[in-house]
Amino acid sequence: MGPAPAFPTEDDVTSVLRGVVDPELGSDIVDLGMVKGVALEPDEGLVRIRIALTTAGCPLRAEIQRDVRARTLDLPGVQRVKIDWSELSQDEKAATMATARRRVAERNPVTAVPPTTKVLMIASGKGGVGKSSVTVNLAAAMAAEGHHVGLIDADIWGHSVPRMLGVDGRLQGAEGGRILPHSHPVGAGRIDVVSMGFLVDREETALMWRGLMLNRAVQHFLEDVAWDPGLEYLLIDMPPGTGDVQMGLAKMLPRAEMIVVTTPSRSAQKVAARAVNMGRQNYLRVLGVIENMSWFVAPDGTRHPIFGSGGGQDLADEAGVELIGQIPIENAVADGGDHGRPIALGEGAAADEFRRLAKLVTTELAPPTALAGCTARMLDEPDADAETPVLLRRA
Repeated sequence: MGPAPAFPTEDDVTSVLRGVVDPELGSDIVDLGMVKGVALEPDEGLVRIRIALTTAGCPLRAEIQRDVRARTLDLPGVQRVKIDWSELSQDEKAATMATARRRVAERNPVTAVPPTTKVLMIASGKGGVGKSSVTVNLAAAMAAEGHHVGLIDADIWGHSVPRMLGVDGRLQGAEGGRILPHSHPVGAGRIDVVSMGFLVDREETALMWRGLMLNRAVQHFLEDVAWDPGLEYLLIDMPPGTGDVQMGLAKMLPRAEMIVVTTPSRSAQKVAARAVNMGRQNYLRVLGVIENMSWFVAPDGTRHPIFGSGGGQDLADEAGVELIGQIPIENAVADGGDHGRPIALGEGAAADEFRRLAKLVTTELAPPTALAGCTARMLDEPDADAETPVLLRRA
């Protein structure tokens, strides 16, 4: 074994906390002046963080706490996180509100994604591991539970989401020059989806684009789509690997969280580790690992690990996260993807696992944001120090 990784510095901790965004104010807690101090105890593997809220009893505290802990525990060597809470003084509250207003006045929203939407990037180190199938079936299972789910097919070269969902037709325009996503009812919920597949005549059409054009195409999906203000989740089917599109998305969506898909193969696991590293270098929280094609179940009930075993667990152990799911091999998975019938809406072991995963994501790993009004009222109060008050309105 090599030497233990160096314990993070205060700057390292502060950097990852820039990924923690106040859901109502739309800026990170460092920029808003809510992080009041960081103390390190390397011998104990402990990081202490002082955070001041706009209101001591803010109901959003639990969500901020969960995000702070998860991102800080992602740093090497950190075993425990202790958060000391306090409340901003009146002068500090005024400064925080002024910062939030100034951020809105200085720039257009970076994306059209509502600030309360949970963004989940579904990533892989290489192609051929079933990442798109996992993304579509997870989205379908979440929508079937009654959630409003957005889905971006950011795998520009290998766009397959329209076929897997059974949705086709060109994208249409909305008011204000925005793009209207295709809306696909699923159970008690719905999926709003955009894909390059809706902009070409045939799925087989090859896009001979390079990095800058690819980044711009994905940027349009984030900035120019008329996403519904009530969108609870946005799943992004990422291109495989760690190229320009992946890094561009990570920078545009600092609040995003990542799920990494691999197969039981050790070689796939080693490549998938690069996707984990890319995410963490961009301060994204890694929610967990899904192992696809884990085993084939014979008619007599015996399991046969056709593609090897252990890759998913090894990746999870290396990344310091949980192996949150193992999808068995079933003909119905591929058949459903080919004919626009996600297996998550059917029957069988794979369907059961996707439904379990959807429940895990929506109740434990990334529950929907529920705005509680801690700061919204304060944002609508004029800034006495500003010559022209700027009001920040929630979508």
